Amino acid sequence: MFQAILNAFRIKEIRNRILFTLGMLALYRFGANITIPGVDASAIMEQVQSGMLGMMDLFSGGALGKFAVFSLGIMPYITASIIMQLLQVVIPKLEQLAKEGEVGRRKINQIARYMTVGLALIQSVAMVFFFRNFGAIPVFNFMNVFLIVVTLTAGTAVIMWMGELINIHGIGNGISLVIFASIVSRLPGQFITLFRLKGTNIFFIILFFILAIGIIMAIIMIQQGERKIPVQYAKRIVGRKVFGGQSTYIPLKVNQSGVMPIIFAVAVLLFPATIAQFIPNQWVQSFANFLSPTIGGHFNFVYAVIYTALIIFFAYFYTAITFNPADTADNLRRYGGFIPGIRPGKNTGEYLTNILNRITLPGAFFLAIIALLPEILIIYMDVPFRFGGTSLLISVGVALDTMRQLESQLIMRDYEGFLK
Repeated sequence: MFQAILNAFRIKEIRNRILFTLGMLALYRFGANITIPGVDASAIMEQVQSGMLGMMDLFSGGALGKFAVFSLGIMPYITASIIMQLLQVVIPKLEQLAKEGEVGRRKINQIARYMTVGLALIQSVAMVFFFRNFGAIPVFNFMNVFLIVVTLTAGTAVIMWMGELINIHGIGNGISLVIFASIVSRLPGQFITLFRLKGTNIFFIILFFILAIGIIMAIIMIQQGERKIPVQYAKRIVGRKVFGGQSTYIPLKVNQSGVMPIIFAVAVLLFPATIAQFIPNQWVQSFANFLSPTIGGHFNFVYAVIYTALIIFFAYFYTAITFNPADTADNLRRYGGFIPGIRPGKNTGEYLTNILNRITLPGAFFLAIIALLPEILIIYMDVPFRFGGTSLLISVGVALDTMRQLESQLIMRDYEGFLK
């Protein structure tokens, strides 16, 4: 692996791409530490240690806890992208654009950019009114609020721009690497805090690292796990040439939807808390508190059940959007392919649907366990930061994807890859 990375640095083009990516990520981390003028960040530090705000702080790389320029993080862009994917299913015009290739994708991405700015504007206003209750904005007047809202919205736009620059000039998916940098950059400080608080408890430290290694291994197994459906292509004779006859397979992943179901579920659970900031109604406030991960310092099992149900629902929902068994069956029949023992066409589509339904369920339960793990560690093991769960799922997934992209760059130049 290290030899392959050294080979990558020997190639000028790849070296420049890697250095450009690292430069953009360093610039992002710099902006995540600049507190917005007119804000008292110390007033909200305790509010973002757990719960939904802790999740938002995780994706922003700690910027939310400092009320920094990049406090909103990349979440508005992710939300806009998800909305555009859903709209492609219900709006024929967008579905047609998605099938037009690169030109259509550019138009859809442009709409997503405008939607990102609008969502960032709404979320920044909600954030200002929410943190006002904790005294984070000492001078609450129009000019100060306007400055904070504009700064937060512009920060999201800058992150989106940097992510797209990484896509063009760097290595890997820019948005994913921004989230990866947000999570990984906080780990050294978090581990130092853990050793300061628990350093004398050797048993806890050993148990913690065994748990961390086990979580990472489980995530890699689930991320790489797939069901290979064999496909055989019929032989065709055209003149004196024989076409087809080769065998291949359809890879159906256990975790087909990645981390998206968790993001969907978090967005749904955050909605009542956001509405509660604008509706001073006792029932609305109670309902928002009811969906909190903790109640009175204790783990909220009702929240865990609702969160798990939402993750399972969105896992099936997102899988149904990203993989269409009927279209796959039609394409196989059109090109002379078939699954051994299964009739082409409708029967093939039903066979793929049944397999997908069976393998999605354990993947969805795994995502639910991963999503609830940080809250359990904070409450029952007194871990002073949100470790494991979504953060490791994203980190491991992005690391594997970036390694594959580096490998493809090396293979194009006749170097050996490092994913054996």
